[in-house]
Amino acid sequence: MKQSNEYQFLSRWRVEGTCGEVADVLGDPLALVRWWPAVYLAVEELTPQRADGTGRRVRVHTKGWLPYTLWWEFEVTESRYPHGLTLVATGDFEGRGIWSFVQDGPVVDITYDWRISAEKPLLRRLSAVLKPLFEANHRWAMAQGEESLRLELARRRATSDAARRAIPQPPGP
Repeated sequence: MKQSNEYQFLSRWRVEGTCGEVADVLGDPLALVRWWPAVYLAVEELTPQRADGTGRRVRVHTKGWLPYTLWWEFEVTESRYPHGLTLVATGDFEGRGIWSFVQDGPVVDITYDWRISAEKPLLRRLSAVLKPLFEANHRWAMAQGEESLRLELARRRATSDAARRAIPQPPGP
């Protein structure tokens, strides 16, 4: 039986680009604050990435639209470049996230399978009552990520400074 503080989210995005482009963006956690600022407030590298794409450990400070923030760390435990990666989270969240990327013509189907327990005391205590609100907060955060990723990929593909400047900034906090 699932505990009230356990969550399983399956997010699906569809963006124009290649698996390699998506893997390059989502595989660089140090850039999250720049391109996904609605959610990522700070990122600090604790352990650098190994040659095989694994081992990088970062500490992140995140938020949604609810009035609390979360501190957690994640380590990339598997790289399937350019088709995805797996991370293990500890801190205010504990669990595992699996990003998968599948090319479908000019677009990439992205799936994020995020299975966590909320360990921040506030979330752990209130999950039994406020779980639907916390789930809505996660869906909001992921919607911001999908839009921000679309904009980041467009910025990376822009062929001039003028074209880059014409692309809107990502949604902010």
